Amino acid sequence: MTTKNKKGFTIIEVVLVLAIAGLIFLMVFIALPALQRTQRNTQREDDMARVISAINDFQTNNNGKTPFNITGTSASSALSNFVTRYIDSECTGGQSNNITTFTSCGAQFLDPDGQPYQIKYVGEVGAATGGVTAGNITSHLKKDANNTASATFDHVFYGSTNAGCGDEGVVVAGTVVRQVAIFFVEEGGAIACNDNH
Repeated sequence: MTTKNKKGFTIIEVVLVLAIAGLIFLMVFIALPALQRTQRNTQREDDMARVISAINDFQTNNNGKTPFNITGTSASSALSNFVTRYIDSECTGGQSNNITTFTSCGAQFLDPDGQPYQIKYVGEVGAATGGVTAGNITSHLKKDANNTASATFDHVFYGSTNAGCGDEGVVVAGTVVRQVAIFFVEEGGAIACNDNH
């Protein structure tokens, strides 16, 4: 009587290989969205730095004024003109509740989600009337053109004058009105901030 050695995989080996493959796929599906979210946030931070650079150019050409407080024009109109002249000449748009919404922009000033950015002026930090404080500035975040707090716009940059950036994206009071802080809510809920001083 002879026995033949059959070559093949045992059931334990097959299960082990499937378990390892499943673990690898699980890690990829968990890590990939986080990596993509980080890349989108990084792009928004780069675009926010571009806005700050444009604000510096604007202030150089306008005796230190900011695009948010031009005398004789509304803040929204000033923002619309600012973006068209200093960021992307292809942008056009309208204003509502101090939010400038750009309805047609070239590929140079689009959020990573493909939507044109919006810029909202939220006031002067520490101003006696109508201003915001560093403590309540987050109440202005994630509001749409109708001031609806439940809206989630990941493509909105918020701007404040007399402001700077503190630790971990916290907006702090500046020393002069010409200091500008631009900030946005990152995917994940953190606040990213950049200023011009």
